[in-house]
Amino acid sequence: MSLDNTYSHPTALIDEGAIVGKGTKIWHFSHIMQGATIGESCNLGQNVVISPGVVLGTNVKVQNNVSIYTGVICEDDVFLGPSMVFTNVINPRSAIARKTEYKQTLVKKGASIGANATIVCGNTIGAYAMIGAGAVVTKEVAPYALVVGNPAKQIGWVSEYGHRLKFNDEGRATCPESGMVYELKANTISKVK
Repeated sequence: MSLDNTYSHPTALIDEGAIVGKGTKIWHFSHIMQGATIGESCNLGQNVVISPGVVLGTNVKVQNNVSIYTGVICEDDVFLGPSMVFTNVINPRSAIARKTEYKQTLVKKGASIGANATIVCGNTIGAYAMIGAGAVVTKEVAPYALVVGNPAKQIGWVSEYGHRLKFNDEGRATCPESGMVYELKANTISKVK
């Protein structure tokens, strides 16, 4: 267990064999299990559970009451909103052990998942995608996509700063905060250099 230059509240439980990167903060009543890997400069809110085998990249923000189950990988700069939910088995049954059937969920760099959203396992959330509060994600989400609802449907695109993009007739949009220009071609977003 590595805890150099980290902060953990006295009520937090960090199991032997967990890896916690420097500068990470772990708050009240959180539990980091053996075999979990948490990158540098992460912030884990109150009542967060990180299961064995979970990997969090650098600068991941996990808000209160989030459980991250085995099979979940979050790349750098991911935001997980309050009380959002990950699953890791497609057809859970209490009386049937399915630990060998965990499905991987990958949350790519910079993606944000809103409060109370549910991510059904086995899907990838694309880089910088934004999942609206309360959405239920049942399929892959494209990079930069904005999805809402149950089941979640794409209603637009967002910039890396999280602003909705409005494309002109040439298929270009500018982020109002960063000034970065994006291009939409064949339902794929790219940054214009």
